[in-house]
Amino acid sequence: MQIDRDSFLATLGGDHAARSMSAEARADALDRFLLAQLNAPPSGARTLGASTGTETLRRGSGVLFGDGRTRPVELAPMPERPTLLDFFRLRSTFGVVRHLLQSADDARRAGAGEHEILACLLHDFGQALLRVDHGWWSAQLVEPYVAEEVTFAIRYHQALRFFPDESVGYHYPELYVRIFGEGYVPEPYIVAAYEYARSHRWYMAARMVTVHDLYAFDPDRRVELDPFIEIIERNFRQPPEGLGFDASPVAHMWRSLIFPDHPL
Repeated sequence: MQIDRDSFLATLGGDHAARSMSAEARADALDRFLLAQLNAPPSGARTLGASTGTETLRRGSGVLFGDGRTRPVELAPMPERPTLLDFFRLRSTFGVVRHLLQSADDARRAGAGEHEILACLLHDFGQALLRVDHGWWSAQLVEPYVAEEVTFAIRYHQALRFFPDESVGYHYPELYVRIFGEGYVPEPYIVAAYEYARSHRWYMAARMVTVHDLYAFDPDRRVELDPFIEIIERNFRQPPEGLGFDASPVAHMWRSLIFPDHPL
């Protein structure tokens, strides 16, 4: 995908404002910018707010809640016992779903195992709730329902994306150089997370998420959810009560996705 640098900087408040941000904050902003380009609502989509142009804003900080500047797309109600597939299909207006499907499809075409494919399918899911540290949020969101390897891969892909690994053909993205400048050094906690993951037995699981992550931004490519349904069924422990109502430590996070417009 081509990126208009001036347009991106304008979303940050200009070049001066961008320079005042931490590099990690700019990286997250870049992800959101690319995802917004991929996932702009289709022409004619309904939005919340009066026809006079007054805005009704989501009350929260995640992608599903809105950024405080744009009118959010109206969401369909969820079933009584929602499944992961329901969140993909009925909460797909948060901007990452198309990207997740492309990432998982890249992994599938490369002959990856099911844990790796599932990690690619879920690696940015937490951006619906919070944008900062989305790797950690995404991992926590699915941790009770997937294998530990999947959780690890999701959590540490965020740190690994800033460090090349020539053994699998992963280079530091040229796009990051153009946006953040030469010599960018991630925050210390990101470096520490990378060093921990680099020596872990599941390092390659997390690394392969980054391989399939950055190259999955294609606005002309459409990937359906159907090829991944059986992988989800085999590898995602769906609670019978429904996600959000199973009393797990993360049930409240799923409920926040179900009810993003509740004021309290």
